[in-house]
Amino acid sequence: MRTITRNNPIATVIKNYTNKKSGKVTESRKEIQRRFMGLDWKDQKKIMAAFLDSGASDRDWAYSRLLDLWDDSFRPKVQELWETYHEMRCTWVVIRHFPLDFLKERIDQFTEGRDYYFICRRMDEDATFVIDKERLSRTDYLMALAHRQGSIEEDEATDVLFEIVREVCFCRWPYMELSRNRRIRRDELMSPSDFKTISIALYYLEELCQMNVVRAFREWECWVRDSVRTSDEFRSLNNQALTDFEYTDEMAGILQKHLYYTLPERYKTMTDAEYNNKDVVEKDEALSVPYNPEDIEISDVPF
Repeated sequence: MRTITRNNPIATVIKNYTNKKSGKVTESRKEIQRRFMGLDWKDQKKIMAAFLDSGASDRDWAYSRLLDLWDDSFRPKVQELWETYHEMRCTWVVIRHFPLDFLKERIDQFTEGRDYYFICRRMDEDATFVIDKERLSRTDYLMALAHRQGSIEEDEATDVLFEIVREVCFCRWPYMELSRNRRIRRDELMSPSDFKTISIALYYLEELCQMNVVRAFREWECWVRDSVRTSDEFRSLNNQALTDFEYTDEMAGILQKHLYYTLPERYKTMTDAEYNNKDVVEKDEALSVPYNPEDIEISDVPF
């Protein structure tokens, strides 16, 4: 028979949580977190304030709630915590909810992960703000420009796009760079735009009205596919007994190579022969390093 847990008065639970000598801190924490979304706003505020005064994991829980349940009364405490610890989720709260002047005065302190990109998103409200391209990844740069309805010259747009292609050429696990759930069947070809960063770049270049750049890239994309189609690697691949997953993985590696072979010369950093040799060295190194999915970083975002 299932036992139903009875709720204690929330004031008592909060008191037991804040009294570290009560012997009930852990069970009170669990009850608070279980019941939190069904509580009155005044009780939610008391709880978030209590969690902000606690340890790192409890503060982290409070920051996650403050993203959507913000009240300006929390600003002094959150500012104090941010200036002391610079915790990731605390930074998200600061970026989303603090005044623009506060962010601009301390903009050099936002250095972790994609902090600066989200600063740029907030600064969409400030027409005088100038994006520092060097502080952004190339895809984030295009996204930031598009969201503030900015502009980019055609030559720069082309450079950014092919620099993103070059980054894909040097990623260690090309399969992990594919757009989510991209699987192909035997004899099927991939395209450069199957890599997620390239796909993102093309989308935002269209948003920035760089249709000539996108059209030229689509023509180059056909050239890459032809290079893959006529390659010995592709013919050999289709003679192997592989699952769809294995085929997709191998196909991604072949496409990655031909991205570099067909890359316009001005974007290359080494010869094709040097690139091939680099690939062999990396494969030899990879044999002694077990694959760890945690090495693939998936960033949470505050917006």
